[in-house]
Amino acid sequence: MSKTYPVSLCWFRRDLRLHDHAALYHALKDSAAVHCVFVFDTDILDALPNKADRRVEFIWRSVQELHIELEKLGSTLHVLHGSARKLVPQLAKRLKVGAVFCNHDYEPNAIQRDAFVVAELAKSDIAMHDFKDQVIFERDEILNGSGKPFAVFTPYKNAWLKKVDDLYLRAYPVETYLDALAKCEPTSLPSLEEIGFKPTNLSEMALPCGMSGASKLFQDFQERIGEYHARRDFPAVKGVSYLSTHLRFGTISIRALASYAHHVGGQGAQTWLSELIWREFYQMLLHHHPHIVSHAYKPQFDGLAWLNDKDKFAAWCEGRTGYPLVDAGMRQLNQTGFMHNRLRMVTASFLTKDLQIDWRWGERYFAEHLLDYDLSANNGGWQWSASTGCDAQPWFRIFNPVTQSERFDPAGKFIRRYVPELLNCPDKFIHAPWKLASSEQARCGVEIGKDYPAPIVDHALARVKTLEMFKQVSA
Repeated sequence: MSKTYPVSLCWFRRDLRLHDHAALYHALKDSAAVHCVFVFDTDILDALPNKADRRVEFIWRSVQELHIELEKLGSTLHVLHGSARKLVPQLAKRLKVGAVFCNHDYEPNAIQRDAFVVAELAKSDIAMHDFKDQVIFERDEILNGSGKPFAVFTPYKNAWLKKVDDLYLRAYPVETYLDALAKCEPTSLPSLEEIGFKPTNLSEMALPCGMSGASKLFQDFQERIGEYHARRDFPAVKGVSYLSTHLRFGTISIRALASYAHHVGGQGAQTWLSELIWREFYQMLLHHHPHIVSHAYKPQFDGLAWLNDKDKFAAWCEGRTGYPLVDAGMRQLNQTGFMHNRLRMVTASFLTKDLQIDWRWGERYFAEHLLDYDLSANNGGWQWSASTGCDAQPWFRIFNPVTQSERFDPAGKFIRRYVPELLNCPDKFIHAPWKLASSEQARCGVEIGKDYPAPIVDHALARVKTLEMFKQVSA
């Protein structure tokens, strides 16, 4: 049977792998020869404030592996640096392709970029085909009984679980069609420095990159998934999957993860599957309610009278609030680009409910520093914590940073890792070191207010202020 296109181009974006890849599968199946391209897009990169960005290095290392693997197959990955809006149509014309294949991207800027590329390609009679790949269900696939998008997670999750089956979880058999890859001479890969970035401390961290790194982490997590529900909230223990960055950049397939969790069963796997469903819930919300990028999901909460104290915000960013678990979480983020999910909730609650600082300030800070930053998940998590979202923590429930610390880091093991000033603090006081008597502080080698900050806010008083602030707009 003849192929639809003599030559086509597969455009890799947040799907940096050669297996179970929707666009690559369709391109190979429908084309006699498939070229592959990745663009270090200056429309995105030029806006990044830090030129030592772990995410860019993670992408670069993952692209490097993709480049090597394609060359082993006698093909190559065309790695370009510039505006994808211009470079993809230019390459498509130069290679005389009949179509460009890619996977859906759901963020507003990406949707605009893709619309521009479609229009440019059309000028040369080149088609663009895009496919669902980074989610199991997208956009309008999970709707309520009235055909409307869900506004609460649990009913969405129940509908998701009711609909999912092996058809939706089935892998795309890319390997069957790899002989359709275009035979190419080797091409060069620009260095990290050539795309304008510097090396980071990524290589010092226990985060292997690329397809092989994702596979290694997933194999490790499969041995621990049965205990996920019991261990996931404790930052000092190895309880989570550590796959979020790989899922974000598509070095592993969502179908591989969701299928494993769905079929292995047990409370740990089902709890983890629920987290994967949260990710799709937030993507669905962003599609149906694009205003949430810069506004509260519930309009009345745009009227909250945030205090927005810049000095307190700086203390929060730098991990010097005087609340050890909050500070440990922020320092972990700053040092590694990773933050444990429980600590994302604790630190976000502290910023919005204890310091009365606009959730958008914190969301932007996370967006700049998180290795696994994803617009919809970051926005959804912040609006949940700030109680401005659709499925938010009720505004009258406010995390107590001390009791959260006592519950989820009882021996202070995580705190001591990231707040070494408190290394010798007794377990009894590690969660509220300001309660140490002066003589005990001297014995521990930490003077509160000098070596480690006193609390920048009284939680009990802040709680009262926050309740009043929310009452003003909830009446």
